[in-house]
Amino acid sequence: MKRFYLSGHRTFGNRGCEAIVRGTVTAMQSVFGAIEVLVPSYDIRRDSDQWPEAKEHGVEFVAAYTPWYTRYWAHTQRLPLAALKRAGWPFPFPTWLKEHIASVDAVFSVGGDNYSLDYRLPSLLMGMDGLAKEMGKTVVLWGASVGPFDREPHFLPAIRRHLAGMNKILVRESVSHRYLTEKMGLENVEQMVDPGFILRSEPIESTTFWPAHAEQGVIGLNVSPLVERYKKPGQSLLKEIEGFIRAVIERGFSVLLVPHVVPLDGTGKNDDARYMHDLLKSCGDLGNCLSMTPHDFNAAQIKYIISRLRFFIGARTHATIAALSSGVPTISIAYSIKARGINRDLFGNEWMVLPTPELSTRSLLTALDNLVEHESDVKETLYSAMAEYEQKLKTTLKQLEL
Repeated sequence: MKRFYLSGHRTFGNRGCEAIVRGTVTAMQSVFGAIEVLVPSYDIRRDSDQWPEAKEHGVEFVAAYTPWYTRYWAHTQRLPLAALKRAGWPFPFPTWLKEHIASVDAVFSVGGDNYSLDYRLPSLLMGMDGLAKEMGKTVVLWGASVGPFDREPHFLPAIRRHLAGMNKILVRESVSHRYLTEKMGLENVEQMVDPGFILRSEPIESTTFWPAHAEQGVIGLNVSPLVERYKKPGQSLLKEIEGFIRAVIERGFSVLLVPHVVPLDGTGKNDDARYMHDLLKSCGDLGNCLSMTPHDFNAAQIKYIISRLRFFIGARTHATIAALSSGVPTISIAYSIKARGINRDLFGNEWMVLPTPELSTRSLLTALDNLVEHESDVKETLYSAMAEYEQKLKTTLKQLEL
């Protein structure tokens, strides 16, 4: 029986992380049969509640290594000192973590975009994956978007050396592939598809929160606090989005707000539901033409909800992947390379990508007009691509020869 450790995972509060884990486990089971997968978590009880059937799939939630000084070290590495950028993770690892890694056949480094500068230098993850290599384990960077790292030139040699030492880097889109092969000169890189594409949806009752019937159907909308990083001086993004909501409801649509990152313990700033609640308040006069999904659904349940929409517009990558893999024409609000690459690989272009700095009432309406005009072609492309994606994931796993 194959046994795996998924480094880089910490919580199902980000339903995208949950989608990656579930999709990965589905693919592993289809290739290897019965498996055991250690999924690190800093809230095992809540993650287990999110996926009650996890044990039936061979999943065991184990303690995540998240030492209290991680954040302080990350802040220290922001100082403009070359030695700090190259330092990696200089702290010893606990015996229990080494025992977890020693017990597996391979370590799959997951998380989607952990190997980027979106969350500062990925020093802790580099340390953990490096530890696995030192212990003789197969280490695979799995289903990731990677980089760019160019704005930290002193860090580049360290991250290149680390990535080159992995057994395989399997990226989920072509922008990362081009960056790693052409700019960083790495030879152990191949392209796959995001495991979230094969997440199985879980039907639920939706009458209690579904918006009022509308002649033109329901538009799903996901926006996150992260978009605020990219707003123009003096701009209110929530006002721009409110203007869009009011305009589309006048056109005969209703709107469902779909949070996709909601901390399971109810705390933290990176909370889609808390951010979009302000939209519900400011649009209170719209009645039941606008509503929001409850905050406690898991990734599979949210995918089912999204699959029932006519169109979807989302900032969270895996919210858009849930839509795309369900055949729902989707606009991706993009603040990194992830959405660009995924769309380019699906459609051959980026016309369904809305860069976050361009977000406004007008740009959202223009994007929706494009979806309406090309709706049938987009759906046909999606249905055709999804028929191939699960097989692509299986083929990728088989080629690893674990």
